[in-house]
Formats: sequence, structure tokens, C-alpha cells
Amino acid sequence: MKILIIEDEKPAANLLKMQIKQHFPDAELLGNLDSISKSIEWFSQNPQPELILCDIQLADGISFEIFDKVKLSTPIIFTTAYDQYAIKAFQVNAIDYLLKPIDPKDLERAVDKFKANLIRSTIELDVLKNLLIPNKISFKSRFLVRFGEKIQSIPTEDISFFNSEERVTFLQTKEGKKYVLESTLEQTEAQVNPANFFRLNRKYLSSTEAIDGIFSYSNSRLKVILKNCTDQNILISREKVNDFKNWLNQ
Repeated sequence: MKILIIEDEKPAANLLKMQIKQHFPDAELLGNLDSISKSIEWFSQNPQPELILCDIQLADGISFEIFDKVKLSTPIIFTTAYDQYAIKAFQVNAIDYLLKPIDPKDLERAVDKFKANLIRSTIELDVLKNLLIPNKISFKSRFLVRFGEKIQSIPTEDISFFNSEERVTFLQTKEGKKYVLESTLEQTEAQVNPANFFRLNRKYLSSTEAIDGIFSYSNSRLKVILKNCTDQNILISREKVNDFKNWLNQ
């Protein structure tokens, strides 16, 4: 059984590899891809695996974009941090899922389901994309943060951007105040309305109002300046430029 992993979080990818080797020692791992662009390139140069384990949210966008551009006949087990609204849809469409953090028993069940030919090899992309439509998702209106011994509630509309530094996620308000969050940047992204916040890159999730300047950069990339942000090297990859422009223009 040849398995390909598509996951941009190294700890999650390493955990999957370890669990697969432990429960399915005969499985051959073809590697781990961490982005949409790398996945599309890989599929253009390699034969299809027998099974794909794929995270929904990758660093450069939603993984469904891969299957828009690559026609696959391979069954896919999605890994997701999304809540019950998504799980029900996956069940209805006979596409399996693993809810993060992944339980080894759930992984074993999902792979056994694949081996018994109970997972479809065709993907109804339109159905899956609808999972991400804002009016079907309940987004957070406030975030709890800790400042010393004090716990404070920050309204989402007062947030300028979120960013990740050394595996710690920070929230910065429009007033320039910075707080530590307990959630990861990926988890935070799933909790805010994508109409108001955009994942610029691995480190930054920005509101529209936080953007102070946009400049052309080498290799068809964009450089973004955020208000009250000391990082002057925030870049948007070439693959995400169109999505970013569409987000600004909606």
C-alpha cells in the first residue's frame, strides 16, 4: 500500500508517519508534501499513490485547489481541525476524515475502511468547498487573551492581525497591543471570517484594515506592509497573489 501525506505542519506529518509505520508496517510512505504548489508539481511527475492523507488547510491555501487542477482516482482521507459542521458533510459524501489531534485508533479505522473499498475515489469538490462558505460557519466574535495575571476578551473587529513567532501565536490589536494566544495560527484561521482575514503566508493572518502598503516583489510575489508591524519582509507567494487580489477586491 503506497501512501502519500500532504501536510504542512511538521509535527502533524511526523505523527502520521509514526502511526502509519506502527499500525501498517507494510505500507510504503512516498513522502510528505507541504503545499498546494508542491503537490501539483509532484502529481505531474509521479504515478498516483494508492491512498492520500491530506490536510484541508495548507500554508498556501485550501487543499481542494490541488484536486481542481489534478485529476485523481486515488481515495483521500482528509485531516481537519474543523468542527462538526464539516464532519457531517464528509460522512454524507463517503469521504473519510481524521479530526486533529489524530487518534491512532481513528487512523487505523480510516485506513481499514479504505482497504475494504468503502472510501470513494471521486471527490465532489463543490460540496466540500461549500463547507468553507462563511454563512455555514460560526466564526468567533471575541478572543480570550492573557496579560500577566489578567484575562481579557478582545472583539474580533478590534484585531489588526495574527502572527506566529517561534511556534507561538500572537494577536495584535488595531491599537498596537500584542497578546499571546493558546491556539495555533492554523486553528485561528479556521475561527475567523475569510472575508475579513487573509492568510498572507506561514507567519501572518491579516485583516483588511491592517494592510498599509502593497508592493511588487521579485518572482511575481508581493510585499505587504502591515500597520504597527516591525516585520518589513512579509511576502505573498506567486501562487497566492491572485487569491489575495480577489480578497481585496471582493
